[in-house]
Amino acid sequence: MIIIGIAGGTGSGKSTVVRKLIERLPCGEVALMPQDSYYRDSSNVPMEDRQKINFDHPDSIEFELLVRHLHELKKGNSIQQPIYSYLTCTRAHETIPVQPCHVVIVEGILVLNNAPLRKMLDLKVFVDADADDRLIRVINRDIKERGRSVAAVIERYEKILKPMHQQFIEPAKCFADIIVPQGGENHVAIDILTRYIENCLLKR
Repeated sequence: MIIIGIAGGTGSGKSTVVRKLIERLPCGEVALMPQDSYYRDSSNVPMEDRQKINFDHPDSIEFELLVRHLHELKKGNSIQQPIYSYLTCTRAHETIPVQPCHVVIVEGILVLNNAPLRKMLDLKVFVDADADDRLIRVINRDIKERGRSVAAVIERYEKILKPMHQQFIEPAKCFADIIVPQGGENHVAIDILTRYIENCLLKR
């Protein structure tokens, strides 16, 4: 099993890189483990306080469970991946069954921040993008997918996203084996990643 970590700032194009990699690899060979699925459940927190949760801080993620699930997959066991809702800031009662695959991609803004998780990664990737481009993507995404207003998104960016990016996400770039500028538009980098994964599969 090859475990690949793909990190980068919010709106950097990580999901696009992951989607293009999956499209190029053999069907059924890749399992995706989104970091976002492992946000801690906040059902015990009053609804008005849930919107104040700092999702860009490492403490918001249950890394212990994510690492445990990766260990289970490496042992050949299936796992039940949580389902997290940004609208309610809670985990659903339902889960997603994930079977062991030859390639596992762990994707999220803080994937390279957790030392036990980093030790499990065979390849560490950081998707880089201009801050203005990331902000535009965040505004579009949060309005469409998370029901936030433009003013709320910009306020959250200034108070949380930007300082957390500078404190946690950008410094984690030093752990990356490969840095992908321009996100999903960097076709050369995606070609290189695809060939690397294919070569690893052939060797194993």
